[in-house]
Amino acid sequence: MIFDTHAHYDDEAFNEDREKLIDEISRSEIRKIVNVGANLVTSQNSVDLAERRDINNATVGVHPDDAAEVTDEGIERLRELAKGKKVVAVGEIGLDYYWNKENSDLQKMAFKRQIELARELSLPIIVHSRDAAADTMEILHETDAGKLGGVIHCFSYSPEIALESVKMGFYIGIGGVVTFKNAKKIKESVEAIPLEKIVLETDCPYLAPDPFRGKRNSSLYLGYVVKEIARLKGIDENTVMEQTFKNALNMYNIEA
Repeated sequence: MIFDTHAHYDDEAFNEDREKLIDEISRSEIRKIVNVGANLVTSQNSVDLAERRDINNATVGVHPDDAAEVTDEGIERLRELAKGKKVVAVGEIGLDYYWNKENSDLQKMAFKRQIELARELSLPIIVHSRDAAADTMEILHETDAGKLGGVIHCFSYSPEIALESVKMGFYIGIGGVVTFKNAKKIKESVEAIPLEKIVLETDCPYLAPDPFRGKRNSSLYLGYVVKEIARLKGIDENTVMEQTFKNALNMYNIEA
């Protein structure tokens, strides 16, 4: 059994075959998917999709690219959406300095406000962090966010930061990038942290693993991620699938 902890099946990349693809996934070894909100619109879309499809759960949150949405009204909207019975986390939230560092203060404000919302709702968080390791870790420590639990999504930093994140109480999200030949830091991080702190994710339609790099990603490709983690850990693939499935259930506090 495989649990895709981070997907975006509401994305327009799936408009032509969304339902057909989810049907196909439902017949595979993929047993659960969490569809992740990235702004107010996609958070609503994620909730709607989860309510429509048994295999799905949802999260609600505002990605740093849309940090301006995190106003009083935006927080209230997220609070309302989080009442959905299949909402399992607040996310994806965090910092992204790859595209825009000029609004770092706005991003930090949005990140902190959504961490507090997660605390109010007793939900874990999905942390997006790109080219912002120092500020991300500072905020997570400052807000004691590790007590909420959750995941550092699409992890891209050093083994040292992976271990620090695990120590705080977070899981590490590993997806297709781990299969890339040049993904040295991610491979080293997988080797460094316990399997009990790893969860699988696609971030689809993005970041498809080799040999599909550059194409549309889907949960059907997670077997390639499982295979690479098993190779790096020197264990069998079934162990990777079973343990990461349990990890995801624990992280999101849901039943199998």
